[in-house]
Amino acid sequence: MWIPRLVEPRLRQLAATRPVVVLTGARQTGKSALTRQLFPDHHLVTLDLPSEAALAEGDPQAFLARHPAPLIIDEVQYAPGLFRHLKLEVDRQRQRNGHYILTGSQPFALMQGVSESLAGRAAVLQLEGLAVAEIKAVLPDLGASELLLRGGFPELYANRAIDPADYYASYVATYLERDLRSQLQVSHLLDFERFVRAVALRSAQLLNRAELARDVGISGSTAGIWLSLLERGGLVHLLEPWFVNGTRRLSKSPKLYLTDTGLMAWLLGLGSEADLLRSPLLGALWETLVLAEVRRLLAASRQPGRLHFWRDRSREVDVLLERGGHFWLGDAKWSELPRPAEAARLHQVAALLPANSVSALALLCRAPHRFPLGNGVDALPLQELGSVWGLVERDFCSP
Repeated sequence: MWIPRLVEPRLRQLAATRPVVVLTGARQTGKSALTRQLFPDHHLVTLDLPSEAALAEGDPQAFLARHPAPLIIDEVQYAPGLFRHLKLEVDRQRQRNGHYILTGSQPFALMQGVSESLAGRAAVLQLEGLAVAEIKAVLPDLGASELLLRGGFPELYANRAIDPADYYASYVATYLERDLRSQLQVSHLLDFERFVRAVALRSAQLLNRAELARDVGISGSTAGIWLSLLERGGLVHLLEPWFVNGTRRLSKSPKLYLTDTGLMAWLLGLGSEADLLRSPLLGALWETLVLAEVRRLLAASRQPGRLHFWRDRSREVDVLLERGGHFWLGDAKWSELPRPAEAARLHQVAALLPANSVSALALLCRAPHRFPLGNGVDALPLQELGSVWGLVERDFCSP
C-alpha cells in the first residue's frame, strides 16, 4: 500500500529547479520508496551493497559511467569520495535539473559531503516518519492510541500485522550495532541504550544535560556527544525557545523531543493501549506527536517558518510558529473535547505579541473535527492542522 507523502509536491518542485536533490533523514522513514515512486524513469543504485559502495568510493568515474543519469543514489554517505565527481558531472550539464537524486540516513556524514562539494548545486530536504495527516488519509478510522504506539515508520502501516514491539527492538539493535559503531566509538553499548531510554523519559521536557548525565552515570561531555549523535541521526529534536526582539530568550533551555512516538512508547515499555492510558507520560507522548506533526507539515510547506515554544516564569505555549511576522499558537491537549478554559495560556501569550500579528490559536487535540471554542480559539485535530494553518498545498484531511 502506497501512502502519499506531504513532501511530494515540494520534492518534485526542487527536482524541477535544481541539478541535485538530497533527501535525508533517519533510517526507515521511506526515503528510498518515495524517490522510486516519484522518479520512476531514474536509474536506481544503492550503496548499501558493499560492491557498489567500493566502486563509488574507489573509482567514482567508473561508477558514474556504469550508472548514467538520471540517477537515484541511495545511502550515498557510504561513498564520500563520490561527491567531488558528482560536482564535475553536474557542472558539465548545469542546465539539466533533477538529474541526481541522493538519499542518506546519516545526515552528519552526508551533509559534510554536500556542503564541501555540492554547495550551490544541491537542494536538501528532510524526511521524517509519516505525519498523522498522511496516515489518516488512508486509514481514517485509526485511533489516537494506535497512532502513538505505532509511531510514524511507514512499514508499520504498509503491513499492520507487524508487531510494533518487535519492529522497534530490531530498529534500536540495528541502530546501535550498525550506525553507532560506524560513527562514534562507544565502549559500552548498554550504557548508550540506557541513555536513549533516559532521553525518552524526558521527551517534551526542558533539556537538563547535567541531570541526564547524572541519572545515566556518565560524564556531562559524554552525554553531550551522545545527545548530539541522536539529534544528527534524526531520532531527537531540540526545540529552541522563542527569542524576544531576536536577542533575548524568555527561557534559556531547549525542549527535548524524540521524533517518533512509537519508538518513545517502546523505550518506555508501553506495549498496549491499557499501558498507554495508565501511563503518567501520556501527555508527553501526545505533545511529542503534536510537535512531530508540525515539523513534518512545515518541511512540506513552500513557505519558510520558524518553530519555537514560549516559556517565561508564568506562561508556556507548546507551539509558536512564526512566518512573515505572523504567529500561530498551539497547545497540545490529549482531550477529545477540550474546554474553553484550557486555552487561557494561549490568550496570555497572544497578548504579549505585537498587535494584529496572531493568525491562529488552537488546542491541538483528539477532536474528530475542528470546532470553535470561542474567543478566537479552535479545537483542532492533527489531521486538519496543515490545511487550517496553511502549511500544505494538498488536502490530506480525512473524509
